[in-house]
Amino acid sequence: MDLYSENNKPLQKFESMLKTNNVYFFDSLEFEGIIQYYIDSGKSALAKKALTLGLSQHPMAVSLKLLDAEILIFDNKYTAAIEILDSIQAMEPTNEEVYIQKATVYSKTNDHKEALIQLKIALDFSDDKSDVYALIGMEYLFLNNFSDARENFIACLEEDLEDYSSLYNVVYCFDMEKKHREAVEFLITYIDKDPYSEVAWHQLGRQHFVLDEFDQALRAFDYAVLVDELFVGAYIEKAKTLEKLARYSEAIENYKTTLELEDATSFALLRIGECYLELKDYENALQFYKRTVHEDPLLDKGWMALSSIYYQQKDYEKSLYYINKALDIDEINTAYLRRFGEINIKLSFYEEAVKVFELCIELGDDDLDIRTALVDVHYFLGDFELALDCLKDADTEIPNTAELNYRLACLHFLFKTEEKGVYYLKKGLGIDYEYHKIMKEMYPSVFDLHVVQDIVSFYKFSF
Repeated sequence: MDLYSENNKPLQKFESMLKTNNVYFFDSLEFEGIIQYYIDSGKSALAKKALTLGLSQHPMAVSLKLLDAEILIFDNKYTAAIEILDSIQAMEPTNEEVYIQKATVYSKTNDHKEALIQLKIALDFSDDKSDVYALIGMEYLFLNNFSDARENFIACLEEDLEDYSSLYNVVYCFDMEKKHREAVEFLITYIDKDPYSEVAWHQLGRQHFVLDEFDQALRAFDYAVLVDELFVGAYIEKAKTLEKLARYSEAIENYKTTLELEDATSFALLRIGECYLELKDYENALQFYKRTVHEDPLLDKGWMALSSIYYQQKDYEKSLYYINKALDIDEINTAYLRRFGEINIKLSFYEEAVKVFELCIELGDDDLDIRTALVDVHYFLGDFELALDCLKDADTEIPNTAELNYRLACLHFLFKTEEKGVYYLKKGLGIDYEYHKIMKEMYPSVFDLHVVQDIVSFYKFSF
């Protein structure tokens, strides 16, 4: 039982005193416990009352002065806190807590370099150096000095090998420095000391995964779940690795294990659906996609997955319904807008497709596929001049592409500007001869022209 739990006599005595006009005496240790209890319970008003009475009975008690400074820091009264800490330092210059609290003040006011100075002084006087190393590591993180932060978190592990918070921080520093190979070496050394650390095996697997070393990653995750068969995070990472290895059935089993160990997550349900899709098991894929959006109706990726599977099955009406659900959540996601445009083309809603492709370009998603799609839709609508204008803009933004040059050639032949048509046709053939088949598919009347056939035949024997 906690020394200052609600069943403790000093605490009961203090609260009884508050209900009367009596003033009872407590020793400084009792006051310290009562105040700390209220701080930990979030009862700041009672903590302050106890502190005021405690300081009146024990004005020289350093432990109470430190609590006074702690409460002032919590209330953002940094100047007053520093004054108290300076007075304690004058009395007890080797009290590590003084320097730690000063460091807290400097850290909160973004003076992390001064905070480090105070913490390094505290380190000299500390009997439990691990906590101070951790605080120093955090200050270095605030300064984005990942190398020094890492070294201090490693020092924590040297004091306590099972300090997993510090272990995670060490790996985080390696990640931020993109030193994944060094992280692997560190974790292997750590595992040599503690081979039954599921956390270390899990982190080792993550590093191998980032390095695309999927077989080694899988081995590490296998050890993690062998040590702790309830380690949900390791099953998730193992399943992701199995996906990379195209072992989709095994990935599904591992994702399903996580559903047995804890409440279903939309992430796991979506990934199971994706794995079934890879196995071309569309019925189960649909089932898990639907479970995904049932679990989290605001997960736009779930609605997009449903739209995609129906698009593959050429059920464009349902695909349109689900892509609209995704766009209701994220209306400027250009991947969703593209799919919306593609579906509208399949449904012959060309005007809608034009609007959405123009919006994609406006949003900065203006690669070659979008540009050519917009040109082709204008062509299907018979807006040849608009198609030509779009092509000219696209050719300016993305020059020297066969896709654009063949289309420019065809439209110039349609507009009877044969000289330009010949120019762009030859340019397209010079970039990618094989792609000239797009002319036969989309512009058959142009492809059948004698001049076009002659030029294509000439270039055929030039390669």
